[in-house]
Amino acid sequence: MMMEERYRNLIETTEDSEVIFHGKVFDTIVKKVSLSDGKKASREIVLHHGGACILPIDDDLNCYMVRQFRSPFEKILLEAPAGKLEPDEEPLTCAVRELLEETGFEASEITSFGSMIASPGYDSEVIWLFMARGLKQVGQKLDEGEFLNVEKIPLSELVSMAEAGQISDSKTQLCIYKAARRIGI
Repeated sequence: MMMEERYRNLIETTEDSEVIFHGKVFDTIVKKVSLSDGKKASREIVLHHGGACILPIDDDLNCYMVRQFRSPFEKILLEAPAGKLEPDEEPLTCAVRELLEETGFEASEITSFGSMIASPGYDSEVIWLFMARGLKQVGQKLDEGEFLNVEKIPLSELVSMAEAGQISDSKTQLCIYKAARRIGI
């Protein structure tokens, strides 16, 4: 990709990197970089395979959301079904898998809303966003050790909840807003 001259002063050049943690979900590296002014700096980065989020919406514009405990925040959050990409897995495949596992639905129509960068200052995670329509209940298939409740909430109510700060998960907020706009709410 050609970089416009006016942005060249923003580029950092990686001189070295070291893996300091290797885990099941992510790795953490420290990069040594040269800045455009010649100074040196280090960057701590979480390397993540990415994920997919899918908002299932029925014919009456009800959405099927999940409530689950999120350990980093020590609380239960309301989210659209989502999960991490397996190595070399396509985002759509992940979204379809998570839809079935978490809600028990299959969908005859899936719309892509593109992707979002979760937290670009330190994390490489890209989350792909989808909407599922034409839902058919076939049975939930939760992963071992996965505990969640599925709740049916009208899309219009989810928009209000997101605007009132009652939904704190960013991927879920973005899916709700994109679906509402696409549907005309």
